[in-house]
Amino acid sequence: MNPSKFSGMKSLGQGYRALIVGASGAIGGAFVTALRADPACAEVVEVSRALYPEFSLENETSIENIAAVLKNHAPFALIVDATGALTIDGQGPEKSLSALNAERLLRSFQVNAIGPALLLKHLLPLLGSGRSVYAKLSARVGSISDNKKGGWYGYRASKAALNMLLQTAAIELHRKKPAAIVAALQPGTVQSALSTPFVSQQDSLAPEVAVAGLLEALDSLGAQPTGEDFEYKGAYFLDYQGKPIPW
Repeated sequence: MNPSKFSGMKSLGQGYRALIVGASGAIGGAFVTALRADPACAEVVEVSRALYPEFSLENETSIENIAAVLKNHAPFALIVDATGALTIDGQGPEKSLSALNAERLLRSFQVNAIGPALLLKHLLPLLGSGRSVYAKLSARVGSISDNKKGGWYGYRASKAALNMLLQTAAIELHRKKPAAIVAALQPGTVQSALSTPFVSQQDSLAPEVAVAGLLEALDSLGAQPTGEDFEYKGAYFLDYQGKPIPW
């Protein structure tokens, strides 16, 4: 895999439609740019607070209202939820138990797990009936088995909760749309407002590089087969190089 250049989504067919939620962020914007350059993509629909000022991950009514508008563009073969926050109310991730604060923990779960779950609730019905992909930006730190350093309590826990929600939604979706794929994505450390306080640009990826790798990885995924003897595995969890991450 060459994560530096995106050559187009070949698995979704000609004329597919894509939806990017969180399109004003560094990664979301890179998804929009890459997909609009794909000749096979007929339409890229954006959702952001700039376009929908009422949109809030902490307000289900706003999500429901936007989903009603998006229904006019459906079905989508690709939906990408690029929302999320590492810094909450000006506070970065906690490094120790002594730094835990109930309100900030609740906000982290609201933005990184509950809000995305409500997006799943209202956007999954907009996926097409054939091969389709619902992808959500997650984080490697949401992996319980990969946690070697500790710290970042709220962010880790909210992303782990997100991963469980994605896995559970994938199992339900498989019963209705067996050709659909759900994926939790680790984009790497990307140059963005989210990562700037914690890592230098030299140690991070350009958004377009991360997105090229993620789209290539998604394009290569196969819908998991069905059958009496097949045990469905659920959602994928992978990084921008297409490598699987343990849950």
